[in-house]
Amino acid sequence: MMEQTQARPSFRVLLRQALKGDMNYDFTKGSIGVAAFLLAVPMVLEMAMESIFAVVDIFFVSSLGLEAVAVVGLTEAVLTILYAVAIGLSMGVTAMVARRIGEGNAALANRIAGQALWVGMLVSALVAFIGLMYAEDILRLMGAEGAVLAMGADYTQIMLCGSISILYLFLINAIFRGAGDASVAMRSLWLANGLNIVLDPLLIYGIGPFPEMGVTGAAVATTIGRGVGVIYQLYHLRGHLHRQISRIRVGLAELKPDIALMGQLVKVSTGGILQFLIATASWVALVRIVSTYGSAAVAGYTIAIRVVIFTILPAWGMSNAVATLVGQNLGAGQPDRAEQSVWRVARYNLYFMLSVAVIFVLFAEEIIGFFSQDPAVLRDGVNCLRFIAYGYGFYGIGMIVVQAFNGAGDTMTPTRINFFCYWLLQIPLAYWLAKYLALGTTGVFLAITIAESLLAVVGIWLFRRGHWKNRLV
Repeated sequence: MMEQTQARPSFRVLLRQALKGDMNYDFTKGSIGVAAFLLAVPMVLEMAMESIFAVVDIFFVSSLGLEAVAVVGLTEAVLTILYAVAIGLSMGVTAMVARRIGEGNAALANRIAGQALWVGMLVSALVAFIGLMYAEDILRLMGAEGAVLAMGADYTQIMLCGSISILYLFLINAIFRGAGDASVAMRSLWLANGLNIVLDPLLIYGIGPFPEMGVTGAAVATTIGRGVGVIYQLYHLRGHLHRQISRIRVGLAELKPDIALMGQLVKVSTGGILQFLIATASWVALVRIVSTYGSAAVAGYTIAIRVVIFTILPAWGMSNAVATLVGQNLGAGQPDRAEQSVWRVARYNLYFMLSVAVIFVLFAEEIIGFFSQDPAVLRDGVNCLRFIAYGYGFYGIGMIVVQAFNGAGDTMTPTRINFFCYWLLQIPLAYWLAKYLALGTTGVFLAITIAESLLAVVGIWLFRRGHWKNRLV
């Protein structure tokens, strides 16, 4: 890679460079601020597109009634387990690819990318089988009422059977992020989300020649959009990017199954998978508690969480940039630069999250009312949005620090933090506040704020101890 000069380009030049992608930039040298900007801009935009997936379906489906919203909410609660596996595997992929790129070993980075595709295919085949056979049972287990169950079985089945599009979007984008090719990951989400926005109303309402599929149409539109995004990713994995040579190239040689390398990838990813399984299983438990208060409560909670995801995922874009910076700088033997990168991006994320929190607290009713005017849905949605916003300052720093551990390949430390804060604290606290103190859904929302804030405090304390700098992957 070419070494950078110390002169800082103008903002316009940097923005163009970030959006286009610079295959020659070395993220282990030069200005940390410039490196963070070049990675964070496309990653934030990538996650913004992913977050739009979370609200587009709800926006179009909400006009079909609260039962349709509940279908999406309960299915998404189950899909969060799949997201946990996808994100966990992605952490291992990003950490290993970034470390090899930092070391200058591009050939091994390419082989890791090829084996990641095999792992994703095997996992998605298992999920598709479960969805094909047990979609209705899964909804019933989640507490779906009769009308919700009748309306939602097909939606759930299609979303689970199309799981390969979800897994590959996460895994392949993790490959590009680890290599520093963040702009490719960004454009794949733009394409996938653009198709979803167009197809959603056409298939849900039956506009023009398209069949009226109701809530099932949302699942079909989302799966098609993501599938096309994956095709775009696979095209660029072949190695040529806008007449430049990409940092990562996967051909037939890299796709030859390598059981040892797959095993190493799964081993590194295990902590990440457990980390997010613990977190998402906690969210599933919270949905189950909320569902005892009726479909309106689930709908309000679902809308609020989708709005929260809309803002948290762009913040995750900044945390993904940190993971790449940490991995590549550790690979280059520069742990101090890795740590400086974490605190720099954490400050940016804090400003962003606090700004969003103010908007949520002041305009919660207008935001939730955009999706539903049902009084019961509004009440729970507004309450949930405001309570979660109160902890956004902690989340802003905490998610950056957690991703720094993951970028270093130390996925077990966040796993232990999650287990303590979510399973030992959040779930019991939510149930106790909701049922024994009779706070209802408010108790669940309060428990979320307390647990997430504590997670950030513990994460910062452990990060400052510095053991992650010596992690080998």
